[in-house]
Amino acid sequence: MSNYKWKFATVGGATRVKIETGEDIRHLGELDQKMWTVLSCPTTGLELSEKSLQLIDLDNDGKIRVNEVIDTAKWLCAVLKDADRLTKGLDSISVNDINESTAEGKAVIESLGKLDKQEFTLAEVEEAIAAIAVPATEVSPVKADITLPYSDNSDAMEAAYDALDSKMRDFFMRCRLVEFDSDANAALDVQVSRIEAISADDLTLKGEEIASYPLARVNAKGIVNLRKGVNPAWAEQTLSIAKMLTLDEMDEEQWNAIGAKIAAYKAAKAERDAAQAEKEAAAKQADDAEYAAATADLRLIEKLIRLQRDFYVLLKNFVTLQDFYDPDKHLGAIFQAGVLYIDQRAIELCVKVNDMGKQTAQAPASGMYLLFCDCVSKKLGKTLQIVAVVTNGEISNLMVGKNGVFYDRDGNDYDATVTSIVDNPISIRQAFWTPYRKMAKSIEDAINKRAAEKDAKVMEQANTKIATTADAPAGAAQEVKPPFDIAKFAGIFAAIGMAIGLVGAALAAFFSAFTAWWHWVLFFFVLLLIISGPSMVMAWLKLRKRNLAPVLNANGWAVNSSSLVNIRFGATLTKMPKYPKIKTADPFAKKKMAAWKKCLIWIAVILALVCCLWLCGAFKGLGCPSPCCNAQTEVVEPAENLPLSLPAAE
Repeated sequence: MSNYKWKFATVGGATRVKIETGEDIRHLGELDQKMWTVLSCPTTGLELSEKSLQLIDLDNDGKIRVNEVIDTAKWLCAVLKDADRLTKGLDSISVNDINESTAEGKAVIESLGKLDKQEFTLAEVEEAIAAIAVPATEVSPVKADITLPYSDNSDAMEAAYDALDSKMRDFFMRCRLVEFDSDANAALDVQVSRIEAISADDLTLKGEEIASYPLARVNAKGIVNLRKGVNPAWAEQTLSIAKMLTLDEMDEEQWNAIGAKIAAYKAAKAERDAAQAEKEAAAKQADDAEYAAATADLRLIEKLIRLQRDFYVLLKNFVTLQDFYDPDKHLGAIFQAGVLYIDQRAIELCVKVNDMGKQTAQAPASGMYLLFCDCVSKKLGKTLQIVAVVTNGEISNLMVGKNGVFYDRDGNDYDATVTSIVDNPISIRQAFWTPYRKMAKSIEDAINKRAAEKDAKVMEQANTKIATTADAPAGAAQEVKPPFDIAKFAGIFAAIGMAIGLVGAALAAFFSAFTAWWHWVLFFFVLLLIISGPSMVMAWLKLRKRNLAPVLNANGWAVNSSSLVNIRFGATLTKMPKYPKIKTADPFAKKKMAAWKKCLIWIAVILALVCCLWLCGAFKGLGCPSPCCNAQTEVVEPAENLPLSLPAAE
């Protein structure tokens, strides 16, 4: 167990070790690997020099792992006198900065001595390396005794044979089948129907179809005339062979003999070419070794300066995510590709997409609202894909196909188009309004659907009526619709009235419980809580767990701990516009209603609402009973002394 006293801090919802000094870097190998934020990352697609990353990738597999970071730290601390230089990002080195007591330091001092220079900058090293010419040894051709089967025409014969071989073999097979059964001649020869099918077209455009016909008319002898009677699509090749061999006809045996000679010629050339390639590879290997030896001292100095400049930057994004969570560096992390401007906001958490399939599978687990965009720069001739994390603002105007502008870390602009969206909550405020937006959208869709159905029905009825009228014979009697009979609908009206009465009675019974003004306020807040509460709670739970790790994992990272993006931190990653408060008259604004008219309308609405509640008995507890709900029906009781029957009329 390490005795080194590490410093810790809570960063991004997790406890992480702080790497701040050269001494921390010197003891990096003693840090428990379970405490590292990242276990591996790719060497490409990051906002850090690929050359520097490749120097850390000791096994050249395209990934930087913990052991490689530790080995690089050990080498740097062994070379430098003061390991604190690594935290400053310097791009120059002098002999006085080298530790002469270690073998690694002595090797660097020796290289500086060979270069006869005490101090170097990275630019000077790169310039010196570029000035050294890459050796290129001239390789003489391999001498090989190759027999030319057809003298100077051997290569031309090889090309013609390769072009015709499959067609010739097909022809000879057809001839053998005809020899086997003469009745099959018509079936194996070119079909007249196929020629008739294209005869009306421009035959110069039917080369592919004609080339599929047999090479020549099949015959039982198995002989093809190379100069005439050949399929026009292959006539040029057969004529070329006829001229080179000075013959007119050929059978299968002759063709196979040509094939044997061509095969031997090809094998001899392949053997010669292999020997030539081996000779050139050996020469190149020798040249590379010579060039490596000539630049070895410069390469060692370049490695030292590059790692001195970039190694600490990698550590801050590997051991911890310090640059990502630094409030003063909004684009500090090496995985942040740039800024996306879209829908009146600047999204600073943009990550390049290396594998869209992996992003589609893993990114939704992040719990973040993600925009996947295709970015194109015609000026640079480059295209790239990014995923932008939206952490502030509304989402009503964000949709697939929306355009924006993406700026990379070098300031180059790209045309960005949203290709897909992963929908997750952005804020609790947005979650509060989500149920109402969904209800409004459902109502709007229902109205549109109903209107469309009604319109279609009206059009159908109109078209039917027009067609019926047009088809009806002249003088035919028109159908007369019977007059509206209200008696038929008396039951419906009664049912509607009963329903309205029951609803009114239920409302009156419900509102009669509201005996104080604060009951109404409480009712209003409870209603809002019932509608928006579940959405807000779910949003709060998701916002607490927004995690960048799945997005990075899909890009080839191995993130070892959570990388949370909480509400407060997320608000800093998406910038919203801040307009000044101005008072100007908009010439195109809708004319506002006069203030006194608004007051009258509001007073009328409030009075109408109060009257409705009063009639429903809502204010009964306040000493204002409703005349409708408290009216009693007078009951007439029978008199005790009245006679049971009336006297008979006289």
